[in-house]
Amino acid sequence: MRKYQICSNCVMDTSDSRISFDESGVCDHCNTFFKDIKPYWNQEKGDPVSLNGVMQKMKKWGRGKEYDCLLGMSGGIDSSYLLYYAVEKLGLRPLVFHIDTGWNTDLSIYNVHTLVEKLGVKLHTVVIDWKEMADLQLAFFKSGVPHIDTPQDHACFATMYQFASKYNIPYILTGGNYSTECIRNPKEWMYYQSDVRQLKDIHKKFGTKPLKKFPLTNILWHKFYLPYIKGVRLIRMLDLIPYNKEEAIRTLEEKFGYQKYPQKHFEDFFTRWYESYWLYERFGYDVRRVQLSSLILTGQISREKALDILATKPYDVSSIDKDTAYIAGKLGVSYQDIMSYMVLDKKTYKDYKSQQSIYNVGTSISRLLGIEKGGKR
Repeated sequence: MRKYQICSNCVMDTSDSRISFDESGVCDHCNTFFKDIKPYWNQEKGDPVSLNGVMQKMKKWGRGKEYDCLLGMSGGIDSSYLLYYAVEKLGLRPLVFHIDTGWNTDLSIYNVHTLVEKLGVKLHTVVIDWKEMADLQLAFFKSGVPHIDTPQDHACFATMYQFASKYNIPYILTGGNYSTECIRNPKEWMYYQSDVRQLKDIHKKFGTKPLKKFPLTNILWHKFYLPYIKGVRLIRMLDLIPYNKEEAIRTLEEKFGYQKYPQKHFEDFFTRWYESYWLYERFGYDVRRVQLSSLILTGQISREKALDILATKPYDVSSIDKDTAYIAGKLGVSYQDIMSYMVLDKKTYKDYKSQQSIYNVGTSISRLLGIEKGGKR
């Protein structure tokens, strides 16, 4: 087995099996940030020139129309601040949509509706067929892979692109950003959620109900057809403006009475359980390492503070059994069934059919053209 090592600069460690370190003990995630992101991204000022150019195009396209862009709202910090900034600071008129996959928390519902109402925008909510969602999630449990939250993420991606196509909106604002996400989750932890071939293969092997209503997308449609044929653009607006996590939270709290979550992505009940318990206890993957390392690199938290956080468990020990029982009951299985999935033989994305080769080619081309920056997955 590989000797344990943790980065001397951030808190990424050898739980990422592909991590490498230089002679100073600094990991490749950090060195990629220093080389490929930091020189071209201004966290304090954003990119006002690019922002102005994008704004002019969006407002020109939207002249005389009800909307000038599309924005997905989860209730998390990134999407909430994005909505506030787009509407109140930039004067945009986004078509705002929210995906209800059956796992919303009361807190997320409160945050979504509070922001939408106070900003005076119309919310489009898409409810995913629960029987198909539950069956697909159980199929992923039975497959043995780490990335059992893929069905939710895939539904969100697919719905976003379907909205863009249905309403013929060429500009999609996304909450993805370098400030809190400059390090990506390793691919072995969270495989590409948009890989429809893998989703269908796992469902074919372990699912019991046909996917008649479940929204599907594929990489060729949303990475080639929509951008290059239809002209649909994903805009990482938070990279173009000054964005700091704690400052964003304070702004949202003061203006909207926003209620923050204990951890990134905890606005969703299943995602909270999956990221804090499933990945941690079954596979030894602590996603807080990725999240905290991103904040270390962008100067928003000290390494010492991050290590203190990592010294605690990512889930609430006093309530985890109750949470697991709730997950089981909602999916229509027993607590014992969920615990039996915890000890299945461990599988990876490599054990099932995938579009991995297409992703590899696409990533190489994007980086060659300077479209995509960032570390490996």
